Amino acid sequence: MILPEAAAYLERIDDLRGQIDAILQTLPPEALNWRPDEGSDDHAMNSVAVLAMHAAGAEHFWLGEVIGQMPATRNRDSEFETTVEDTAVLRQTLQKVANQTRTILESLTQTDLDGTRRARDRDVPVRWAILHVIDHTALHLGHMQITIQLWQGGQAIDAPRWFQRLK
Repeated sequence: MILPEAAAYLERIDDLRGQIDAILQTLPPEALNWRPDEGSDDHAMNSVAVLAMHAAGAEHFWLGEVIGQMPATRNRDSEFETTVEDTAVLRQTLQKVANQTRTILESLTQTDLDGTRRARDRDVPVRWAILHVIDHTALHLGHMQITIQLWQGGQAIDAPRWFQRLK
């Protein structure tokens, strides 16, 4: 039985990830790797593919490796080198992370939520790590929405409003 607090976190993370997936399903393949500033080598402006892979990588790191204490497998630098032919690998990665997140959040006890975990060289509260995933994913979802708007010449994407996403 999942704790109500953990269920609320899971609902928010699933909603954000679902919005990313919905964006991926609407884009033509040539839009996935497009960056608003192609001349920049510092990745200050990332493609939708990079942002999706990075959001999934960060969720895996914080929820899987830090909170779930899974072995370290994340390669953050490679997320920023992502190029794809279509959405398949991105959607598969998002689904894999979704399954992992669900398993971890469903297993948390009250003691876990009240506790800390080691992230790199510091202890972080478990709740902070979960909220950081929500904050970080929402930030990059917004980046994706703006990137697509630029791709479409200023036309906004059709995104459901908050009250349309309530369960």
